[in-house]
Amino acid sequence: MVWVGNQTLISHFILLGLFNHSPLHLFFFSVTMVMFLVALSGNGLMILLITIDSRLHSPMYFFLSWLSLMDLMLISTIVPRMATDFLLGHGSISFTGCGLQILFFLTLLGDECFLLAFMAYDRYVAISNPLRYSVIMSSRVCWLMVAGSWLFGLVDGLIQAIFTLRFPYCGSQEINHFFCEVPAILKLACADTSLYETMIYVCCVLMLLLPFAVISASYLRILVAVLHMRSAEGRQKAFATCSSHMAVVSLFYGAAMITYMRPQAYHSSKQDKVVSAFYTMITPMLNPLIYSLRNKEVAGALKKLLGRCPCVGGRARLTLATEDVGSGSGNLN
Repeated sequence: MVWVGNQTLISHFILLGLFNHSPLHLFFFSVTMVMFLVALSGNGLMILLITIDSRLHSPMYFFLSWLSLMDLMLISTIVPRMATDFLLGHGSISFTGCGLQILFFLTLLGDECFLLAFMAYDRYVAISNPLRYSVIMSSRVCWLMVAGSWLFGLVDGLIQAIFTLRFPYCGSQEINHFFCEVPAILKLACADTSLYETMIYVCCVLMLLLPFAVISASYLRILVAVLHMRSAEGRQKAFATCSSHMAVVSLFYGAAMITYMRPQAYHSSKQDKVVSAFYTMITPMLNPLIYSLRNKEVAGALKKLLGRCPCVGGRARLTLATEDVGSGSGNLN
């Protein structure tokens, strides 16, 4: 600690974590680790399949590969540290470590906010303007969209990490959270943070509300196009796909808005930790399942990959691939 005048400024924080060591919380911790492994394997498999299978080299899968990479990095920024703190029984983290976690987390969160909006726009163009799709969604445009997502996310992460750690922190070192999240840290500041909270709100309008509005408008236009489909089966599959996509998107954006767009006075530590788990652990696990692994083209790529594996017998490979394809709910492509 550092003494400044009559105040003691703290030099590190202590993360209290998400779980205690009761039997129920040990069970929840085990579930969390299973979710982490599912997210790693699902997103890693998606990146592998899209990379090695030329049939998946299209704009939609290009964006999905980046989404999987972002989800891998996002969950790896949070869960390993949380698990280590829980198993070792302490959660001490330096100012620098906390600042880096804020930077990486908010950069990835911002990246994903914009990327999901670009993905929805891509699907809208594919449905509403298929003849000009390859021209509108050219390789150059796709790379610019991904680069823009990373740039906006990085700027947001840098701004919030720098400004958050510029405040003096005195008194308690304990952050009642499982990672360094800005609203939880600001509770320990011994200075007026109201102006900074207003800035965070403005940033969230740009980073959360605008992308979510683009996604909602894109899917609304897609649903209008779907209603004009002649095939009842096609409409049913398209509705199922759109509804599952919007459910995951709403979960991600809704949880982030609850955390970052509410005034500090309305924040509850227990509620904040649960809400944060949705966009740090649950959506990274669900994204590959909802967007890709139930897709017939992805199932075909998985079948092709298993066909190359000498450790899997021919009949087993055929059975697994057939089950994967049979479980597909269809896609907009």
